[in-house]
Amino acid sequence: MQILYILLLVIIDHITKYIAKIQLSYGKSVTLIDGFLELIYVENRGAAFGILKNKKFFLVGITTIAIIGMIYYLVRTTNLNKWERMSLIFIISGAIGNLIDRIFRGYVVDFIHFYIKDIFDWPVFNIADILVVIGAIILAFSILFLKK
Repeated sequence: MQILYILLLVIIDHITKYIAKIQLSYGKSVTLIDGFLELIYVENRGAAFGILKNKKFFLVGITTIAIIGMIYYLVRTTNLNKWERMSLIFIISGAIGNLIDRIFRGYVVDFIHFYIKDIFDWPVFNIADILVVIGAIILAFSILFLKK
């Protein structure tokens, strides 16, 4: 069942990337909340915040190793609580979603831009990135505050 959830989340990620790619021409944006949130198509050739730009083989290798390790841990560990399982499912799904982009496109499609006009500007991201961040937050919360 866990693998089915991962597959579903990866599909959702790629559907949103596909829609962004065909609906947003490069550099064109759609404002959702003026001065706060917009959709804009960006090709990210690096990792988070554009670090390791054009290091595709390194990023693919590290991500593949991490995904294999997390899937093995998720499948083989029987005493994970529901929050730990959910966090790993989210992190794995996001990692796979962006890995597929890197392998087949050579870049990751990003399209969500959060900013506060003239004050704060977060790098453009995607659903896979959201999954990884939410998964990491849930995992940290579970480790820090939930008893085994």
